[in-house]
Amino acid sequence: MEPTGDFENDPNLTDKRFPGNPTRSHRSKEPLKVVAELGSWERHPDEAIQKMLTGLAQLTAEGKNEIID
Repeated sequence: MEPTGDFENDPNLTDKRFPGNPTRSHRSKEPLKVVAELGSWERHPDEAIQKMLTGLAQLTAEGKNEIID
Protein backbone atom coordinates (compact mmCIF):
# COMPACT_ATOMS: atom_id res chain seq x y z
CA MET A 1 0.00 0.00 0.00
CA GLU A 2 1.11 3.52 -0.73
CA PRO A 3 -0.58 6.66 0.62
CA THR A 4 -1.94 9.13 -1.92
CA GLY A 5 -2.16 11.96 0.60
CA ASP A 6 -1.34 12.88 4.17
CA PHE A 7 -0.88 10.08 6.71
CA GLU A 8 0.17 9.72 10.34
CA ASN A 9 1.50 7.00 12.62
CA ASP A 10 -1.30 4.89 14.11
CA PRO A 11 -1.47 6.13 17.72
CA ASN A 12 -3.01 2.89 19.00
CA LEU A 13 0.30 1.14 18.30
CA THR A 14 3.01 3.76 18.06
CA ASP A 15 2.13 5.82 21.13
CA LYS A 16 1.81 2.89 23.49
CA ARG A 17 3.17 -0.48 22.49
CA PHE A 18 5.79 -0.09 19.79
CA PRO A 19 7.80 3.16 20.02
CA GLY A 20 9.26 4.18 16.69
CA ASN A 21 6.52 2.44 14.67
CA PRO A 22 8.42 -0.73 13.65
CA THR A 23 5.14 -2.25 12.38
CA ARG A 24 4.80 0.63 9.90
CA SER A 25 1.17 1.17 10.97
CA HIS A 26 -0.39 4.38 9.68
CA ARG A 27 -3.72 6.17 9.39
CA SER A 28 -4.95 8.21 6.46
CA LYS A 29 -8.21 9.79 5.42
CA GLU A 30 -6.96 9.70 1.83
CA PRO A 31 -7.16 6.67 -0.49
CA LEU A 32 -4.34 4.14 -0.55
CA LYS A 33 -2.78 2.82 -3.74
CA VAL A 34 -2.25 -0.93 -4.02
CA VAL A 35 1.31 -1.46 -5.28
CA ALA A 36 1.57 -5.24 -4.82
CA GLU A 37 -0.47 -8.26 -3.74
CA LEU A 38 0.53 -11.18 -1.53
CA GLY A 39 1.24 -14.36 -3.43
CA SER A 40 0.47 -16.50 -0.39
CA TRP A 41 -0.51 -16.11 3.23
CA GLU A 42 -0.19 -18.50 6.15
CA ARG A 43 -3.12 -18.42 8.58
CA HIS A 44 -2.47 -18.13 12.32
CA PRO A 45 -2.98 -21.41 14.22
CA ASP A 46 -6.39 -21.76 15.89
CA GLU A 47 -4.74 -21.54 19.34
CA ALA A 48 -3.15 -18.18 18.48
CA ILE A 49 -6.46 -16.82 17.17
CA GLN A 50 -8.25 -17.92 20.33
CA LYS A 51 -5.57 -16.24 22.46
CA MET A 52 -6.06 -12.98 20.52
CA LEU A 53 -9.85 -13.16 20.89
CA THR A 54 -9.52 -13.84 24.62
CA GLY A 55 -7.23 -10.83 24.98
CA LEU A 56 -9.71 -8.61 23.12
CA ALA A 57 -12.56 -9.84 25.32
CA GLN A 58 -10.50 -9.05 28.43
CA LEU A 59 -9.78 -5.52 27.20
CA THR A 60 -13.49 -5.02 26.53
CA ALA A 61 -14.39 -6.27 30.02
CA GLU A 62 -11.85 -3.82 31.52
CA GLY A 63 -13.20 -0.93 29.44
CA LYS A 64 -9.91 -0.61 27.54
CA ASN A 65 -11.28 -1.30 24.05
CA GLU A 66 -10.78 2.23 22.77
CA ILE A 67 -9.66 3.64 19.45
CA ILE A 68 -7.68 6.86 19.63
CA ASP A 69 -8.80 9.31 16.95
